[in-house]
Amino acid sequence: MDNEYIVQQLGKCSIPSPLHLSKELGDGIFNYVLDEERILMNASLAHYQESCKNGYVPVSFEKAGPKEFIYFDPSKTKVAIVTCGGLCPGLNNMIRGLVMQLYDRYGVKRIIGIKYGYQGFIPKYKHDIFELTPDFVEDIHMQGGSILGSSRGNQDVSEIVDALERLNINILFTIGGDGTLRGAHFISEEIKRRNLKISVAGIPKTIDNDINLIEKSFGFETAFTIATDVLTGAHNEAKGAYNGIALVKLMGRDSGFIAANASLAVQEVNYVIIPEMDFELYGPNGFLKILKDRLNRKHHALIVVAEGAGQNLFENEERKSDLSGNVKYKDIGIFLKERIEEELLKENFPFTLKYIDPSYIIRSAAANANDSLFCNLLAQNAIHAAMAGRTDFVCGFWNSQFTIVPIPVTVKERKKISLEGELWSNVLETTGQPKSIIN
Repeated sequence: MDNEYIVQQLGKCSIPSPLHLSKELGDGIFNYVLDEERILMNASLAHYQESCKNGYVPVSFEKAGPKEFIYFDPSKTKVAIVTCGGLCPGLNNMIRGLVMQLYDRYGVKRIIGIKYGYQGFIPKYKHDIFELTPDFVEDIHMQGGSILGSSRGNQDVSEIVDALERLNINILFTIGGDGTLRGAHFISEEIKRRNLKISVAGIPKTIDNDINLIEKSFGFETAFTIATDVLTGAHNEAKGAYNGIALVKLMGRDSGFIAANASLAVQEVNYVIIPEMDFELYGPNGFLKILKDRLNRKHHALIVVAEGAGQNLFENEERKSDLSGNVKYKDIGIFLKERIEEELLKENFPFTLKYIDPSYIIRSAAANANDSLFCNLLAQNAIHAAMAGRTDFVCGFWNSQFTIVPIPVTVKERKKISLEGELWSNVLETTGQPKSIIN
């Protein structure tokens, strides 16, 4: 078995679980999950047969779930929860799920919230910490945002671990995306260097759905569901005018999952432009030419562009980075709007253009029913793993099963839409746009 996919453990689990589950089949009680239970990365029969033929064990992830014996004594365990990065539907659901499950299922009564991301650990910021109780979090899932607040930017890992020691924290739940998970890994490494017994559990949060080896992340479904309402309205705007154009920019820095899924749901989008594809504006196969051709035929067009698309059009421009070290992408939405207007005005082509950017409305919304359910299940499984002494892991979802995966393998690369995959093929079939917008 590839050690890269083995989650670290703090030590032997010798404390009987307080969950009182079963080890027997057929008794009507849910069974504990065994350490050797794993979920295949590639579940195809052909891949399994190939591995058997060549004598190697296929890559797999540890199955998440409750263990018969745990590492931490619930009566002596203290937990901290922190949310980092941008807002996302479901953050409050996740906080609530963690608090309720820790209290009700494991009997962990000492839980604190860290304000404003990793900044909350650093003394110079003077952010308060506060106790999280079932009464306090009871209704927070009804609202968007995060009651703990959030922040971006790297903080001193040594100071963070100093704070964990001062606060006598046993388990740290970090809720965030790629940068947050990298930070969680560095925190875990510093904890290990100091020979401390603190579990660091990562919970993947990104509406872009771009974390590697995680089938879906919470907030994504809510995001593209709200985006479908926006696209429906934009379509009506486009059809309501002669040569009407609606241009909608949706979130997706490096991956176009929101743009693709929302467009498939609405089925009225004519062009989807995502970060995974390059495209050109001018020339016989350029975007402006195919847009004019459509307007001449249909007299309206709905365009969806992901925020990270078209960065190849800004190659000669200076790039800056944000506080988290991410390159600040140029605004493809405004750029595309201006180029369309410039081209059509130059040719005295009659048109009406509406530009819509609903990004901050979408990401601050409350979670829908499916995301709320998913948050609760994700919280349960993250707790099971952390209480069993697993550390430096992400609780994920793969092949319809909850998994725990070492953080380093999930942050190696971004999950992206394959231009040769079924999802993108479905988008092309639905929109009817050319397979390539390059001369």
